[in-house]
Amino acid sequence: NIENTTNQIVNSSDNLNLEVTERTFTIDELKEKADNGDVQSQLDLGYIFLYGKNGTNIDYKQAMHYYELAAQNKNPVALNNIGSLYFNGIGTDVDHIKAIYYFEEAAKLGSNDAALNLAIISLGDNKKEKSVDDWKKIYSLLNQAQEDNVFARYLLGYAYSVGFLVKKDLKKSFKLIKSAADDNYDEAQYILSDFYILGKGTVKNYNQAIKYLELASEQGHKDAMMKLADIFKEGKIYNKNINKAYILYNVIAVLGDEEAAKKRDEIEQQLSMENLLSVQASAENYVEKPSEETLFARKTFGKSLKAYIDINLKNAMDINLTTDKL
Repeated sequence: NIENTTNQIVNSSDNLNLEVTERTFTIDELKEKADNGDVQSQLDLGYIFLYGKNGTNIDYKQAMHYYELAAQNKNPVALNNIGSLYFNGIGTDVDHIKAIYYFEEAAKLGSNDAALNLAIISLGDNKKEKSVDDWKKIYSLLNQAQEDNVFARYLLGYAYSVGFLVKKDLKKSFKLIKSAADDNYDEAQYILSDFYILGKGTVKNYNQAIKYLELASEQGHKDAMMKLADIFKEGKIYNKNINKAYILYNVIAVLGDEEAAKKRDEIEQQLSMENLLSVQASAENYVEKPSEETLFARKTFGKSLKAYIDINLKNAMDINLTTDKL
């Protein structure tokens, strides 16, 4: 649900770099430094109270307090994180107007995470018909954020693959999506497999396609698991392996997928009892291992990032909108 996932924006990955374990100050020392205007101490305390680190209890109001102190010094991390707190109503009432204000201030000061947040909010807002200025802003934000944000790179890469706000360019798309895939984002790994299978923006390479499908499958990406199982079952572009296909179908079937259950049961007729017991045991032992990037994306943006573009694609296509017209 796109509207719901928009409401899940949480503290940006800016904060992931603010662990205080390398700093030897006590909490009291940090507070003294923060009260005397030390911005890094203010950020550290915001992080500590937000997540309950270093033996402290979670205290959202304290987190907000220290981020506000840092924001007074025009710190983009603090501004972005205050926006996140307002957006989600963490330690304060939900206030999307204030959240967007803080995201915009942070983005102006160079926070690419804030730029991505603004782009996602705009893409996810289906209640308002977007103007050319809205589209221009979305493109500008994604283009800014892709410099060091894996999710913005993926979205911009996907935009190039479907011609959303930009001229379709499969080579640029491949490069950006591969970058996100190599940074362990599961949806990028899944989408990248099609580039290798079909030779979009690169030469066909079935081994590489299987590699990225396996990486996404290990993270629990259901569509990647289904595609990989079909490939192993059919044996057309890769070596046939009904054992691996059965394991993947079985894992997906347990999640309630009827099509996977049907395909699993078809394969079962081809397996010896020894093989059947072995693959069933393998399926039972499967545990998804999502990367930090994938976990962050799921928690922050929902099941699928590309869905934010998909729901806007027709509208943009209807007016033949590209950066040439922006």
